[in-house]
Amino acid sequence: MKGNRKTIMASQPKIASMTVPPQPEDQCHFTPDFGQRVLLTVDTEEEFDWGGPFSRDKHGLEHVAAIPRFQTTCEKMGAHPVYLVDWPIANDPAAVEIIGDAVKRGKADIGVQLHPWVNPPFEEEVTARNSYAGNLPGELEKAKFTALRDRIAEAFGTAPQIYRAGRYGLGSHTADIIKANGIKLDTSVRSLFDYSAQGGPDYSDHPLAPYWVDETRDLLELPVTTVYWGVLRELGKHLHRAQRHLPTFFAGFSRSRLLERIALTPEGVTSQEAIRGIDIALDDGLPLLVLSFHSPTLAPGFTPYADTQADVEALYEWLEQVYAYLDQRGVRTATVDDVIAASKPKR
Repeated sequence: MKGNRKTIMASQPKIASMTVPPQPEDQCHFTPDFGQRVLLTVDTEEEFDWGGPFSRDKHGLEHVAAIPRFQTTCEKMGAHPVYLVDWPIANDPAAVEIIGDAVKRGKADIGVQLHPWVNPPFEEEVTARNSYAGNLPGELEKAKFTALRDRIAEAFGTAPQIYRAGRYGLGSHTADIIKANGIKLDTSVRSLFDYSAQGGPDYSDHPLAPYWVDETRDLLELPVTTVYWGVLRELGKHLHRAQRHLPTFFAGFSRSRLLERIALTPEGVTSQEAIRGIDIALDDGLPLLVLSFHSPTLAPGFTPYADTQADVEALYEWLEQVYAYLDQRGVRTATVDDVIAASKPKR
């Protein structure tokens, strides 16, 4: 089995590491009818202690019962969620039934999210560094990804075409692995964020606009949308590097509204902040906004962003306000198929 995996990987042309920023000519130019769209991605995963050590078995799935309300809300708003599913979710009958129903009705898409510490085969030590799948040996990363991809295809009856590495943990082998296994879209890059202090990738210099990962233009990166806002926004990258040494100084910029980093997520970002970020992204001509949050935030007590039911209600208010504003700005919902169809280069 291991020999077969090596043969498969060796037969594919090598793609540059996705942790390296692309060249300007790699930017994707969508078809004119695509306009400006929004993609709602959900890191659909188990509940675990965000402040504790990683564990193979200390997790739960209680929040799955809250997903139907979220799906119903999305359908009322005209949103089309992309459920990026990891191993515990893909093996939970309730989750498969709930999400699978939405996928079969054409009201949601299914994708892959790899949390290596809970995804077989279990060959690595459970550490913070190994929680980034891209840090694993290529053969092990591939084995974990393939096991998950196959399980999702079996459980949901459709082959996933979109991927997000858990903790945004891309590596030097990831592009080859996912492309060889049918993935057309990756959304692991969190532009303007640096995880290197934790052993993860540095995306400080990655662009916000979608770009091609490979020379044949078959694998498209959809960065999770984050923008700088404020009079110092053009200096944002440089000031954030300085933040590593002067965190209190940078906090003063944010409080004085000279510079803010705004991620398009309901987790820790107000709807007013998100709307400012949306204006910047749209006015800069970004063709696709990628929103994201974690599914356990749909129920109280499982993430730092939803301690109480009031926090959960605030998430729903955020979604309603943000989607109402997107509608005002003429931004339409995108599906995975929409993005793939509009991005295909002329051959």
